[in-house]
Amino acid sequence: MERLPGFRDFYPEPLPHSDVWSADARQYIFEQWRTTARRYGFREYDGPPLEPLELFTTKSGEEIVGQLYNFADKGDRAVALRPEMTPTLARMVAAHERNYKKPVKWFAIPQLFRYERQQKGRLREHFQFNADLMGETDPAADAELIALLIDTLRSFKLTESDFVIRLSSRNAWHDFFKQGGGNATHEYDFFQAIDKLERTAPEENEKKLAALGFSFAAVNQFIESGKPTMELQSILNNLAARGLREFVKVDYHVIRGLAYYTGVVFEAFDAKGEFRAIAGGGRYDNLIKLISGGKVDLPALGFGMGDVVLLELLRARGLLPKFDSPMDVYVLIEDETLRSPSLKLVQDLRAAGYAVDYPLTPVKPDKQFKRAQDLKVAHTARLESDAYVRIRDLKTRKEVVAGANDVANHLG
Repeated sequence: MERLPGFRDFYPEPLPHSDVWSADARQYIFEQWRTTARRYGFREYDGPPLEPLELFTTKSGEEIVGQLYNFADKGDRAVALRPEMTPTLARMVAAHERNYKKPVKWFAIPQLFRYERQQKGRLREHFQFNADLMGETDPAADAELIALLIDTLRSFKLTESDFVIRLSSRNAWHDFFKQGGGNATHEYDFFQAIDKLERTAPEENEKKLAALGFSFAAVNQFIESGKPTMELQSILNNLAARGLREFVKVDYHVIRGLAYYTGVVFEAFDAKGEFRAIAGGGRYDNLIKLISGGKVDLPALGFGMGDVVLLELLRARGLLPKFDSPMDVYVLIEDETLRSPSLKLVQDLRAAGYAVDYPLTPVKPDKQFKRAQDLKVAHTARLESDAYVRIRDLKTRKEVVAGANDVANHLG
C-alpha cells in the first residue's frame, strides 16, 4: 500500500530512504515559527481542516474549485479541505472580533491541501506558517509583519546573503493604471499580466499589455525606477530603524495575483534565485468584510510561509541541525531481581525531566550497553542494590556510586 501522490510520510531521523521527509526537521521548523511569532506578541489559533466550500469560492471565485479537494459530505453539504488559512481566519475574526482588543496579532501552523500538479517546491499538501495582524491601517503594521518575516527566516540562521524581501504595492500599480488611462473593468487583467511578467516571453507581455492600453516599455520603466511611494518609504524607514533595511528592496514585479490584496504586498525569495518564493503576503483590507457579508469591516494583513520550499532551502544551505535526539540516561538492568527498583528509578528520573530508556525485557549486558551507545545517551545508570546506583558518564568514562534517591544530582 503506497501513499497518495503529492503527500508525504514523515519519519524520525535517521531517515530510512531519500523519498521520505524528516519528522524531526518538521518539528524544528514548527518550533522556530512558534518561538519567533510569540516574541512579536502573536497568539496561536487554529480552525477546522474541513470548511464549507462557499468560504473559499466567496474569497477566490468558482475557479478555485478545480484546485480543491471538495465533495458533498453525508449531510449533503458542499465542503472542502482547506487550501489556505486566511478565509478561516476571516470567518473566525468576523464572528468574535469584539472580544479582542485591536490590533489583533494571531498566527497558525495549518496543514493545507490543494489538488494540483506537483512541481519542485509544491506538493498537494504542506504545512504553513500564517501570521496576520488585524485592526490597523498604518504602515507601521506592515513594517511589523515584514520584520516578523525577516526574523523568522533569521531564526534558521539565514542571512541577508541568503534571502531578500521584495516589497511592492498594489496602490502604486493602481495609480499607474489609472494615470495611464486604463479601463477600470480591465484592472484585474492588468494585475494578472504584471504578475506573470517574469514568467512570460517579452513579445507575449508586449501583446497582452498593448491590448490593455499600455506599452511594455512604460511598464518596465516604472519597475526599473523602483521609486518607493510614501507608504513604502514609511515601511522602509521603520525597518531601517530596526536595523533590518538591508533585507528589503522595492520591486514592482511583485503584485500578488490574488484578487483580494489591496495595498502593500511582498514576497521572500532566496538570494540565488534557485527556489520558488519562500513566503508571500500583503494587505487584504476587504476580506473580512466580504466573508462577513458586510457585517464586520476590519483592515488586515498577513503572510504565509510553507515548509516545503523552506526545507529545501535550509538543506541546500546546510543549515539543518543534526537530529540525533540523544537520551539523557539509559538504565541498565543486569540483575533481573532488581527490575522493580530499576523501574522506580526510571520513573523518578522521567518525572524529574530527564529522557530515560531501559530494556523492556531481559537482555544480555553487552547488548544493553550497545543500545545505550546507539541512543547516544549521556549516562548509564545501574542499580547495584536497592539503595545504590552506579552512574557512568559515557563521554568522560568517569563513574560514581550514588544513593538511589540522589541520582539526578550526579547527571550534570
